[in-house]
Amino acid sequence: MRSAYFTFKGQTSLYVFVAVLFLVGVIFGALMVNALSLEQRQDLEGYLGNFFMTVQHSGQVTETGTYWDIAMLHLKWVGLIFILGLSVIGLPGILVLDFLKGVLIGFTVGYLVGQYSWKGLLFALVSVAPHNLFVIPVLLICSVSAMTFSLYIIRNRVLMQRTPGRQKPFASYMVLTLVMAALLLGVASFETWVTPAMMRWVTPMLLPA
Repeated sequence: MRSAYFTFKGQTSLYVFVAVLFLVGVIFGALMVNALSLEQRQDLEGYLGNFFMTVQHSGQVTETGTYWDIAMLHLKWVGLIFILGLSVIGLPGILVLDFLKGVLIGFTVGYLVGQYSWKGLLFALVSVAPHNLFVIPVLLICSVSAMTFSLYIIRNRVLMQRTPGRQKPFASYMVLTLVMAALLLGVASFETWVTPAMMRWVTPMLLPA
């Protein structure tokens, strides 16, 4: 426990940096909504209208919205971050993924609020926010862990600052990634069986009278 505390304290600057980068992505994604053309807005509005009708009448979010589809989507993010952390050149890629995740969330919430006002905000709160309250911290933790390991490789392989016990950092990196992946499997359960029920509760408010 004490070791974990000092590890977190030593990585505070990385956590702050990654969190700020993610928030910048959220803001950028929200601003992208204003850059949409009228045709793009109409296409999105038509897609969402069909989506809401499907949810309302069939009771299904998507035909392929199974547990493993959702789980694999989350695990791909963690797996990609893990792989990028194994190489020096992958370090910028980790930052790009964090920024991109922020953009996706910012754009989704921004469009829903801009198009449907408070009803869109309510829909975002039940469809986007719940699982992302867990997914985002997991991805940020994985990102910081990957960046830390990548910086460790730079010091040992590039700068030739050899430190003993090279296997221990890799083992810690691997274990942390597996733990975070296991947490995402639990989040996928919530997203598969709980989130659709909440979406069906809000969807009637978004359908035309």
